[in-house]
Amino acid sequence: MAQDVASSGTTTPAYDTGSAQTYSADEMIRATSDFLGVTAESAGAAIEKVFREKGQPTGYIAGEEGSGAIALGLRYGRGLLYMKGRPTQETFWQGPSVGWDWGGNASRVFTLCYNLQYPEAIFRRFPGVEGTAYLIGGLGVNYQKADDITLAPIRAGVGLRLGANIGYLGYSRKRRLMPF
Repeated sequence: MAQDVASSGTTTPAYDTGSAQTYSADEMIRATSDFLGVTAESAGAAIEKVFREKGQPTGYIAGEEGSGAIALGLRYGRGLLYMKGRPTQETFWQGPSVGWDWGGNASRVFTLCYNLQYPEAIFRRFPGVEGTAYLIGGLGVNYQKADDITLAPIRAGVGLRLGANIGYLGYSRKRRLMPF
């Protein structure tokens, strides 16, 4: 790995690290409300909360998923990963969960991606904790983190579900039936 030592004594890469371009809050509010089919005010409240905590995302995934649980749960989804200046990439996710959790739901998911510099870096497991309360419909946000990459899925769905769980989602290039 080639590095230069600056006069201040810090090391900096001597090559382009691929720093990805970011999206503004206005871009994300518009895209989220259009994709999830919710009002700009609803999408704006969720986006503003995430932006306050995490800043501007370097990418996003727009997709759909289904999940269900009776103490042990499973979640499967698919979507498209968007990054400025990079080709759109189809992405699948699946994963188990365990906790005080009951019910099922189908959701449209808009996931903000932070510190994702290259599309290939998404293909790994992202652990997370989730609390869910669906009675016919709802909108929720949680965080998943692996290394320096943080994902913030915003889900708008329908179903009957109540509980809290821990688990992970494994992102892959191809659909997998086994969630592990």
